[in-house]
Amino acid sequence: MYELIQAGENTFYIDCPTKLGVFRTPQGAYLIDSGNSKDAGKRARQMLDANGWPLLGILNTHSHADHIGGNRFLQDRTGCRIFAHGIEGAFTEHPILEPALLYGGCPCRDLRHKLLLAQESRVSPFTDPGFPSQIEVIPLPGHSFDMVGFRTPDNVVFLADCVASQATLSKYAVSFLYDVDAYLNTLDQVEAMETALFVPSHAEAAGDIRELVRYNRAKVHEVAARLLEICREPLPFEQILSRLFQFCGLTMSFEQYALVGSTVRSYLVWLRDSGRMEVGIRENLLLWRSV
Repeated sequence: MYELIQAGENTFYIDCPTKLGVFRTPQGAYLIDSGNSKDAGKRARQMLDANGWPLLGILNTHSHADHIGGNRFLQDRTGCRIFAHGIEGAFTEHPILEPALLYGGCPCRDLRHKLLLAQESRVSPFTDPGFPSQIEVIPLPGHSFDMVGFRTPDNVVFLADCVASQATLSKYAVSFLYDVDAYLNTLDQVEAMETALFVPSHAEAAGDIRELVRYNRAKVHEVAARLLEICREPLPFEQILSRLFQFCGLTMSFEQYALVGSTVRSYLVWLRDSGRMEVGIRENLLLWRSV
Protein backbone atom coordinates (compact mmCIF):
# COMPACT_ATOMS: atom_id res chain seq x y z
CA MET A 1 0.00 0.00 0.00
CA TYR A 2 1.22 3.53 -0.83
CA GLU A 3 3.36 2.36 -3.72
CA LEU A 4 4.38 4.76 -6.49
CA ILE A 5 3.64 3.15 -9.87
CA GLN A 6 4.73 4.57 -13.22
CA ALA A 7 1.89 4.76 -15.75
CA GLY A 8 3.57 6.83 -18.49
CA GLU A 9 6.73 8.80 -19.14
CA ASN A 10 5.70 11.57 -16.73
CA THR A 11 2.55 10.06 -15.20
CA PHE A 12 2.41 8.00 -12.02
CA TYR A 13 -0.17 6.92 -9.50
CA ILE A 14 0.08 6.12 -5.83
CA ASP A 15 -1.63 2.82 -5.09
CA CYS A 16 -3.51 3.42 -1.83
CA PRO A 17 -7.14 3.29 -0.56
CA THR A 18 -8.03 6.25 -2.81
CA LYS A 19 -5.57 6.20 -5.71
CA LEU A 20 -3.69 9.47 -6.23
CA GLY A 21 -2.33 10.65 -9.55
CA VAL A 22 1.07 12.26 -10.02
CA PHE A 23 2.03 14.29 -13.09
CA ARG A 24 5.71 15.25 -13.29
CA THR A 25 7.00 18.40 -14.96
CA PRO A 26 10.52 19.89 -15.11
CA GLN A 27 9.56 22.24 -12.27
CA GLY A 28 7.97 19.67 -9.98
CA ALA A 29 4.81 17.59 -9.75
CA TYR A 30 1.04 17.92 -9.51
CA LEU A 31 -1.06 15.57 -7.41
CA ILE A 32 -4.46 14.41 -8.61
CA ASP A 33 -6.43 14.31 -5.33
CA SER A 34 -4.78 14.15 -1.92
CA GLY A 35 -6.19 11.05 -0.24
CA ASN A 36 -8.50 10.38 2.66
CA SER A 37 -6.62 12.04 5.50
CA LYS A 38 -3.69 14.11 6.69
CA ASP A 39 -1.68 10.89 6.84
CA ALA A 40 -2.38 10.18 3.16
CA GLY A 41 -1.20 13.68 2.28
CA LYS A 42 1.92 13.20 4.39
CA ARG A 43 2.78 9.91 2.65
CA ALA A 44 2.23 11.43 -0.77
CA ARG A 45 4.55 14.31 0.06
CA GLN A 46 7.22 11.89 1.31
CA MET A 47 7.11 10.09 -2.05
CA LEU A 48 7.42 13.35 -3.98
CA ASP A 49 10.29 14.52 -1.75
CA ALA A 50 12.09 11.18 -2.16
CA ASN A 51 12.08 11.74 -5.94
CA GLY A 52 13.03 15.41 -5.72
CA TRP A 53 9.68 16.64 -7.06
CA PRO A 54 8.40 19.81 -5.38
CA LEU A 55 4.62 19.83 -5.05
CA LEU A 56 3.30 22.46 -7.45
CA GLY A 57 -0.41 21.92 -6.94
CA ILE A 58 -3.32 19.56 -6.31
CA LEU A 59 -6.00 18.88 -8.91
CA ASN A 60 -9.15 17.67 -7.15
CA THR A 61 -11.52 15.42 -9.08
CA HIS A 62 -14.34 16.15 -6.63
CA SER A 63 -14.95 17.19 -3.06
CA HIS A 64 -15.67 13.92 -1.21
CA ALA A 65 -13.58 13.68 1.92
CA ASP A 66 -11.60 10.64 0.80
CA HIS A 67 -10.30 12.69 -2.14
CA ILE A 68 -9.52 15.99 -0.41
CA GLY A 69 -8.52 14.72 3.03
CA GLY A 70 -4.85 15.63 2.55
CA ASN A 71 -5.49 19.05 1.01
CA ARG A 72 -5.16 21.15 4.15
CA PHE A 73 -2.00 19.45 5.38
CA LEU A 74 -0.26 19.78 2.02
CA GLN A 75 -1.37 23.37 1.50
CA ASP A 76 -0.24 24.38 4.99
CA ARG A 77 3.14 22.65 4.61
CA THR A 78 3.99 23.62 1.03
CA GLY A 79 1.77 26.58 0.12
CA CYS A 80 0.67 24.68 -2.99
CA ARG A 81 -2.30 25.73 -5.10
CA ILE A 82 -5.42 23.57 -5.06
CA PHE A 83 -7.68 23.50 -8.11
CA ALA A 84 -11.33 22.43 -8.02
CA HIS A 85 -14.29 22.85 -10.34
CA GLY A 86 -17.70 24.44 -9.83
CA ILE A 87 -19.75 23.21 -6.89
CA GLU A 88 -16.89 20.89 -5.93
CA GLY A 89 -14.81 23.98 -5.18
CA ALA A 90 -17.46 25.33 -2.82
CA PHE A 91 -17.66 21.99 -0.99
CA THR A 92 -13.86 21.85 -0.74
CA GLU A 93 -13.71 25.29 0.84
CA HIS A 94 -16.74 24.54 3.05
CA PRO A 95 -16.61 20.77 3.63
CA ILE A 96 -19.43 20.81 6.19
CA LEU A 97 -21.64 20.89 3.08
CA GLU A 98 -20.91 17.22 2.38
CA PRO A 99 -22.39 15.68 5.56
CA ALA A 100 -25.15 18.31 5.46
CA LEU A 101 -26.10 17.21 1.94
CA LEU A 102 -26.01 13.53 2.87
CA TYR A 103 -28.22 13.98 5.91
CA GLY A 104 -30.47 16.68 4.46
CA GLY A 105 -30.01 19.03 7.43
CA CYS A 106 -27.51 19.97 10.11
CA PRO A 107 -25.33 16.83 10.40
CA CYS A 108 -24.99 15.22 13.81
CA ARG A 109 -21.64 14.27 15.27
CA ASP A 110 -21.97 10.72 13.92
CA LEU A 111 -21.38 12.22 10.44
CA ARG A 112 -18.64 14.67 11.43
CA HIS A 113 -15.59 12.44 11.05
CA LYS A 114 -12.71 12.43 8.59
CA LEU A 115 -14.38 10.03 6.16
CA LEU A 116 -17.20 12.51 5.56
CA LEU A 117 -15.82 15.82 6.81
CA ALA A 118 -12.43 16.99 5.55
CA GLN A 119 -10.63 20.11 6.71
CA GLU A 120 -11.17 23.32 4.77
CA SER A 121 -8.70 24.30 2.05
CA ARG A 122 -8.41 27.27 -0.31
CA VAL A 123 -9.11 26.54 -3.96
CA SER A 124 -8.78 28.12 -7.40
CA PRO A 125 -10.91 27.28 -10.45
CA PHE A 126 -9.61 25.32 -13.43
CA THR A 127 -9.80 28.56 -15.44
CA ASP A 128 -7.05 30.07 -13.26
CA PRO A 129 -3.84 30.76 -15.27
CA GLY A 130 -1.94 28.60 -12.77
CA PHE A 131 -3.79 25.44 -13.79
CA PRO A 132 -1.45 23.15 -15.79
CA SER A 133 -2.58 23.65 -19.40
CA GLN A 134 -1.18 20.29 -20.55
CA ILE A 135 -3.79 18.44 -18.44
CA GLU A 136 -7.16 17.78 -20.09
CA VAL A 137 -10.23 18.09 -17.87
CA ILE A 138 -12.96 15.47 -18.51
CA PRO A 139 -16.42 16.18 -17.00
CA LEU A 140 -17.74 13.05 -15.21
CA PRO A 141 -20.88 14.12 -13.30
CA GLY A 142 -23.25 11.78 -11.52
CA HIS A 143 -21.34 10.40 -8.56
CA SER A 144 -20.97 13.99 -7.44
CA PHE A 145 -22.18 17.37 -8.73
CA ASP A 146 -19.25 18.47 -10.92
CA MET A 147 -16.84 15.53 -10.68
CA VAL A 148 -14.13 15.45 -13.34
CA GLY A 149 -11.39 13.17 -14.55
CA PHE A 150 -8.02 14.17 -15.94
CA ARG A 151 -6.07 13.03 -19.01
CA THR A 152 -2.31 13.58 -18.93
CA PRO A 153 -0.12 14.04 -22.03
CA ASP A 154 0.88 10.37 -21.61
CA ASN A 155 -2.75 9.49 -22.47
CA VAL A 156 -3.44 8.22 -18.95
CA VAL A 157 -6.96 9.00 -17.71
CA PHE A 158 -7.75 9.35 -14.02
CA LEU A 159 -11.43 8.42 -13.63
CA ALA A 160 -12.09 9.42 -10.01
CA ASP A 161 -15.18 7.55 -8.71
CA CYS A 162 -17.15 6.95 -11.90
CA VAL A 163 -16.60 3.18 -11.57
CA ALA A 164 -16.37 1.00 -8.48
CA SER A 165 -14.68 -2.38 -8.36
CA GLN A 166 -16.71 -5.56 -8.79
CA ALA A 167 -15.69 -6.63 -5.28
CA THR A 168 -17.05 -3.40 -3.77
CA LEU A 169 -20.32 -3.57 -5.68
CA SER A 170 -20.78 -7.24 -4.86
CA LYS A 171 -20.31 -6.50 -1.16
CA TYR A 172 -22.29 -3.27 -0.79
CA ALA A 173 -24.64 -3.43 -3.81
CA VAL A 174 -25.46 0.30 -3.67
CA SER A 175 -22.69 2.74 -4.55
CA PHE A 176 -23.13 6.43 -3.76
CA LEU A 177 -24.76 8.49 -6.54
CA TYR A 178 -26.00 12.06 -6.57
CA ASP A 179 -27.59 12.10 -10.05
CA VAL A 180 -28.45 8.70 -11.54
CA ASP A 181 -29.24 9.96 -15.04
CA ALA A 182 -26.01 11.96 -15.25
CA TYR A 183 -24.08 8.96 -13.94
CA LEU A 184 -25.44 6.63 -16.64
CA ASN A 185 -24.50 9.20 -19.28
CA THR A 186 -20.99 9.35 -17.79
CA LEU A 187 -20.70 5.56 -18.00
CA ASP A 188 -21.66 5.72 -21.69
CA GLN A 189 -18.97 8.34 -22.22
CA VAL A 190 -16.29 6.31 -20.43
CA GLU A 191 -17.23 3.09 -22.24
CA ALA A 192 -16.57 4.82 -25.58
CA MET A 193 -13.30 6.38 -24.43
CA GLU A 194 -9.92 5.27 -25.83
CA THR A 195 -6.73 5.74 -23.82
CA ALA A 196 -3.50 4.01 -22.89
CA LEU A 197 -4.47 3.43 -19.26
CA PHE A 198 -7.47 4.13 -17.03
CA VAL A 199 -6.85 4.77 -13.34
CA PRO A 200 -10.08 4.64 -11.28
CA SER A 201 -9.78 5.76 -7.67
CA HIS A 202 -11.29 2.58 -6.21
CA ALA A 203 -10.58 -0.13 -8.77
CA GLU A 204 -7.54 -1.57 -10.51
CA ALA A 205 -5.84 0.42 -13.27
CA ALA A 206 -6.52 -1.11 -16.69
CA GLY A 207 -6.13 -0.44 -20.38
CA ASP A 208 -9.66 -1.69 -21.10
CA ILE A 209 -12.34 -0.77 -18.61
CA ARG A 210 -15.45 -1.54 -20.64
CA GLU A 211 -16.38 -4.71 -18.76
CA LEU A 212 -16.22 -2.87 -15.44
CA VAL A 213 -18.29 -0.02 -16.85
CA ARG A 214 -20.96 -2.51 -17.92
CA TYR A 215 -20.93 -4.13 -14.49
CA ASN A 216 -21.44 -0.75 -12.82
CA ARG A 217 -24.28 0.06 -15.22
CA ALA A 218 -25.93 -3.31 -14.57
CA LYS A 219 -25.81 -2.68 -10.82
CA VAL A 220 -27.61 0.65 -11.28
CA HIS A 221 -30.41 -1.03 -13.17
CA GLU A 222 -30.50 -3.86 -10.62
CA VAL A 223 -31.01 -1.38 -7.77
CA ALA A 224 -33.67 0.46 -9.79
CA ALA A 225 -35.53 -2.79 -10.49
CA ARG A 226 -35.43 -3.72 -6.81
CA LEU A 227 -36.87 -0.32 -5.81
CA LEU A 228 -39.67 -0.70 -8.34
CA GLU A 229 -40.42 -4.13 -6.89
CA ILE A 230 -40.39 -2.80 -3.32
CA CYS A 231 -42.73 0.04 -4.24
CA ARG A 232 -45.48 -2.05 -5.79
CA GLU A 233 -47.47 -0.90 -2.79
CA PRO A 234 -47.29 2.78 -1.68
CA LEU A 235 -44.55 3.15 0.92
CA PRO A 236 -42.85 5.97 2.83
CA PHE A 237 -39.13 6.45 2.35
CA GLU A 238 -38.07 4.87 5.65
CA GLN A 239 -39.78 1.58 4.82
CA ILE A 240 -38.31 1.58 1.31
CA LEU A 241 -34.83 2.07 2.74
CA SER A 242 -35.34 -0.63 5.36
CA ARG A 243 -36.48 -3.18 2.78
CA LEU A 244 -33.58 -2.37 0.47
CA PHE A 245 -31.13 -2.82 3.35
CA GLN A 246 -32.66 -6.19 4.10
CA PHE A 247 -32.47 -7.30 0.48
CA CYS A 248 -28.83 -6.20 0.09
CA GLY A 249 -27.77 -7.64 3.45
CA LEU A 250 -26.63 -4.23 4.69
CA THR A 251 -26.42 -3.19 8.34
CA MET A 252 -27.96 0.12 9.27
CA SER A 253 -25.78 2.75 10.96
CA PHE A 254 -26.08 6.50 11.01
CA GLU A 255 -23.37 6.73 8.34
CA GLN A 256 -25.00 4.11 6.11
CA TYR A 257 -28.39 5.73 6.63
CA ALA A 258 -26.95 8.98 5.26
CA LEU A 259 -24.90 7.51 2.40
CA VAL A 260 -27.34 4.88 1.16
CA GLY A 261 -30.37 6.97 2.05
CA SER A 262 -29.16 9.92 -0.01
CA THR A 263 -28.49 7.59 -2.94
CA VAL A 264 -31.92 5.95 -2.69
CA ARG A 265 -33.55 9.38 -2.76
CA SER A 266 -31.65 10.08 -5.98
CA TYR A 267 -32.88 6.79 -7.47
CA LEU A 268 -36.48 7.56 -6.51
CA VAL A 269 -36.28 10.99 -8.13
CA TRP A 270 -34.77 9.50 -11.30
CA LEU A 271 -37.49 6.85 -11.46
CA ARG A 272 -40.20 9.44 -10.95
CA ASP A 273 -38.72 11.81 -13.55
CA SER A 274 -38.59 8.94 -16.04
CA GLY A 275 -42.26 8.06 -15.43
CA ARG A 276 -41.72 4.80 -13.52
CA MET A 277 -42.58 6.03 -10.02
CA GLU A 278 -45.26 8.29 -8.60
CA VAL A 279 -45.76 9.99 -5.27
CA GLY A 280 -48.79 10.75 -3.19
CA ILE A 281 -49.55 12.02 0.30
CA ARG A 282 -51.74 10.12 2.72
CA GLU A 283 -52.13 10.79 6.44
CA ASN A 284 -49.25 13.27 6.21
CA LEU A 285 -46.90 10.64 4.76
CA LEU A 286 -45.16 11.03 1.38
CA LEU A 287 -45.64 7.66 -0.33
CA TRP A 288 -43.79 6.28 -3.33
CA ARG A 289 -45.37 3.75 -5.70
CA SER A 290 -44.09 2.20 -8.91
CA VAL A 291 -46.19 2.79 -12.01
